[in-house]
Amino acid sequence: MSARFDYLSNEWIAAVAKGIAANETIRTLAKQNTVAVTQVVTGTPRGDITYHLESRDGKISFASGPAKVSDIAFTQDWGTAVGVATGKINAQEAFISGKIRFKGDHQRVIDTQPLFLALDEVFSAVNADTNF
Repeated sequence: MSARFDYLSNEWIAAVAKGIAANETIRTLAKQNTVAVTQVVTGTPRGDITYHLESRDGKISFASGPAKVSDIAFTQDWGTAVGVATGKINAQEAFISGKIRFKGDHQRVIDTQPLFLALDEVFSAVNADTNF
């Protein structure tokens, strides 16, 4: 049996980082996509949580805290984050309705879609062992 993680805990962030590092498709896409994303989730049981994904110079990282320089930043509350992560809330609908707030380069989001789509596999695998 796999270890279980609390959503957005340091252990969860480490598990996502490990999954990203082990994924050959993501490593390949990182060589083709440059982006830094900061994600802020407010009102979690452990306070506000910030983490980031950065793909630069062919390397990709996922860690706690904000990116040094973010191209994109998303902010959402705990309920929205959990809903999106568990599939109970559609991310696009949450974005359109203002539940997910966006700041940054819209074109960068569009240009790096292949990378973001590949990340879904890692998030799904980690979330299967996540306590929400």
